Amino acid sequence: MKQNISILALIGLLSACVTINIYFPAAAAEKAADKIIDDVWQLKDSMQIPLEKPAESPAQ
Repeated sequence: MKQNISILALIGLLSACVTINIYFPAAAAEKAADKIIDDVWQLKDSMQIPLEKPAESPAQ
């Protein structure tokens, strides 16, 4: 019984040492971020309200 516990403890210890690394390509992530930023700036530019009133045409 004690040997089974030792084997289980050893298996548990070894499995706890496994690390999974996921790497994202930095260039692709930066390109996507730049695209999002450009899209946001375009939305802000199109939503701006003109500060000057349009020239009024003379009454006829």
